[in-house]
Amino acid sequence: MRTASSNMAAHLAGEVTSLAVCWKLTLTSGTVMGFTDHTDDLTFSSQLYKAATGFSPTSVETKDKFSVDNLDVAGILDAAAITEADIMAGKYDFAEIEIFMVNVTDLSQGSITHRRGWLGEVSLKNGQFVAEVRGLAQKLQQNIVELYSPTCRAVFGDTRCKANLASYTVGGTVNTITSRQVFISNSMVQAAGYFSSGEIVWLTGANAGRRMEIKEFSNKQFTLVLPMPNNVTVGDTFNAIAGCDKTIATCVAKFNNAVNFRGEPYVPGMDKMLATSATSNDLQSV
Repeated sequence: MRTASSNMAAHLAGEVTSLAVCWKLTLTSGTVMGFTDHTDDLTFSSQLYKAATGFSPTSVETKDKFSVDNLDVAGILDAAAITEADIMAGKYDFAEIEIFMVNVTDLSQGSITHRRGWLGEVSLKNGQFVAEVRGLAQKLQQNIVELYSPTCRAVFGDTRCKANLASYTVGGTVNTITSRQVFISNSMVQAAGYFSSGEIVWLTGANAGRRMEIKEFSNKQFTLVLPMPNNVTVGDTFNAIAGCDKTIATCVAKFNNAVNFRGEPYVPGMDKMLATSATSNDLQSV
């Protein structure tokens, strides 16, 4: 149920209204950004809401059940506000968003909140971004208990995995560049695949402080999952964290950490469960 001050309620009941929609983004870094569909910038509760960003929402679908509400917001990329590089770098991932309405002729009437939630998937197309807004009900869309799985359910280096990331982190320097996504570090002597599915943390250069997953590592060459938002240059330094494919074989041979393996590699899978007499012999012979 939405609430409004008595003055706002009276304004809404009038024949003519002067309403504007505002979007308040709170990034995981703590930075707060404000946008509005009004023709001019607004300052509400000491926060500036910029007007020149071209934000527009889709229709809002709200249900009386526990299913997730549906809302997308779209906007024009703007070097002074939201940039493609920042989106590609994950700056807006999991940002909290509040969408509300104000009376632009009398901001003292307060606001009416339309939606609170978090940004989900963000896509880019023709100089425009589209962000999925996940409502509070999204928090209910998760498993309460874990399911059996042949692979490990822990995150490499977390409190359940208990692997010491420092022991599997190697510092390096960029020596040869193919692109923002592919480069060579001559000091790396690790075997092919050692850093695959791992992570790069940039220490210096235009990407300092940013992280990116490693798609493949072989012969001193790193291939990242996505290109870095800024140019990679010779001399840039980084830390490379070893990758874990979450199998018991890797946990034993690479990390000697089977005691903390959070999976059930020897539990029969779906093929065994669904086997019939006609296929059981084939399964036993594999």
